[in-house]
Amino acid sequence: MSLSPDVQQRLTTWLSPAYDADTQAEIKQLQATGQDDTLNDAFYRSLEFGTGGLRGVMGAGSNRMNRYTLGMATQGLCNYLKQSFPDQEIKVAIAHDSRNNSRKFAEIVAGVFSGNGITVYLFEDLRPTPELSFAIRHLGCQSGCVITASHNPKEYNGFKVYWNDGAQIVAPHDENIIGEVNKITDVNEVNFNADQSRIHLVGQEIDEAYLAQVKQLSINPAAIQQQHDLGIVYTPIHGSGIKLVPPALAAFGFTNVSVVEAQATPDGNFPTVQSPNPEEKSAMQLALDQAKAQNADIVLATDPDADRVGVGVKNSKGEWVLLNGNQTAALLTNYILSAREKAGKRTPNDFIVYTIVTSEILGDIAHRYGVTYYRTLTGFKYIAGLIRELGAEQNYICGGEESYGFLIGDFVRDKDAVSACALVAEMAAVAKGQGRSLYEEMERMYAEYGLYTEDLISLTKKGQRGAEEIKEMMVELRKNPPATLAGSPVVEVRDYQTGQIKNLRTGVEESTGVESSNVLQFITEAGDKISARPSGTEPKIKFYFSVKEPLASVADFEPTQKRAHEKIQRIIDEMKLK
Repeated sequence: MSLSPDVQQRLTTWLSPAYDADTQAEIKQLQATGQDDTLNDAFYRSLEFGTGGLRGVMGAGSNRMNRYTLGMATQGLCNYLKQSFPDQEIKVAIAHDSRNNSRKFAEIVAGVFSGNGITVYLFEDLRPTPELSFAIRHLGCQSGCVITASHNPKEYNGFKVYWNDGAQIVAPHDENIIGEVNKITDVNEVNFNADQSRIHLVGQEIDEAYLAQVKQLSINPAAIQQQHDLGIVYTPIHGSGIKLVPPALAAFGFTNVSVVEAQATPDGNFPTVQSPNPEEKSAMQLALDQAKAQNADIVLATDPDADRVGVGVKNSKGEWVLLNGNQTAALLTNYILSAREKAGKRTPNDFIVYTIVTSEILGDIAHRYGVTYYRTLTGFKYIAGLIRELGAEQNYICGGEESYGFLIGDFVRDKDAVSACALVAEMAAVAKGQGRSLYEEMERMYAEYGLYTEDLISLTKKGQRGAEEIKEMMVELRKNPPATLAGSPVVEVRDYQTGQIKNLRTGVEESTGVESSNVLQFITEAGDKISARPSGTEPKIKFYFSVKEPLASVADFEPTQKRAHEKIQRIIDEMKLK
């Protein structure tokens, strides 16, 4: 593979004295060993500052996460903050997870902010993303950021940006920040000269304030007191959850929490897993093995920045199985709304939120308890946006998304696996006090609402050609939507990019009611929902499948679930996705 003129030009720039010796040495090594494909991928474009920030593979190059791409993004953010808050002392909070270079990147960002005259509150050590969201409002900051690539493989890192409400940036700030970042075309425009007098280390005081808020989320402390020795196995998967999840469980009153020691130490190489993602069974296997050996009641896991929660339970045969994100979100919503009603805490203006690709059982549960529910685009920034928009008149209770994110209460404005772990444990304690496991609670829930079954296929398409393939797939789906799926006619197409819902039988069109996003949904006559969505942060296109089957009784759970999975497989085969 030969290098394009654009790549050659960027290489020349990055080999100039403006870039440090280590960076130049890395580039020269790739040149000397003839790694043109790697050089092309590292330099074919500038790493895009998207609507949430940066995320990419670490290394030298304009399309990589490094001191320079991070510095230019931070300088653009500084410039926008000064425009947005003139004549004010601007303050930002910075956190980071356990990834390689995360501390180094956090200190680089702190240096650029401080060099631009901005006051910085930098966490003294790694901390969960939800605590960063909390800290922004707690400290009265105008913005904040966390260095993390969430659950991506170890080669990645990222820069996630928040606004003064503690939520990830949304319109108009996202596009405006992107505009300012894109104006920084020369690394010499970045002020890397840190003003140490403006950088303040924070830690314990924020931890205590945050945990005090988490503790107030408990709805049934009496049940925990009775089941305080509930057997809990927890793994932070080498991430930041170790800082706050065990203390949060202790604050709730749980006394029998066993941490997976092999995964307890923060480590950006994630040595015990292929990918530090609680959605993948391999990442949870050590915890499941420990739970089996200890005859525990539940398994809890968090990803490296502790915003996603994984849950393991014993099924009716005594085998350890993992709940998916929809099941966890449904169980939590059902528990929280029912417990609030029993405790006399429900109010007429309560509401919950879930995303358009999340199970519709959440809406059914809310309806059962007389609670208003809303759907948003995929991403917790949209849930946070509704909290901000409706907060003065309505009372946010909880919200979730299928990708293992959940948020209880509004003191954090992003998904929060720390509080989710605490409430899952409380839910398990209540169930155990009634002689049931969480798995049995799930069976009872589906017997009441119908068996919703979901699956997800994520196709990775790396590099420049991969991005083109994803674009082509979406074009083809829009041009030729499937006529039938699993024997049921497709009766509705929801195109969130155009903002139109089209009834294929009547031809009638209506608005999706949410802002534009590159998502397609196909609804069948049987009520099944299939969604196609290119990821905004990873080189992937995701297909979400959701089918619903009537469930006559708990005894029919497993055969009904088997039929639902077979139906999903038929749809996958028909769409030729494997």
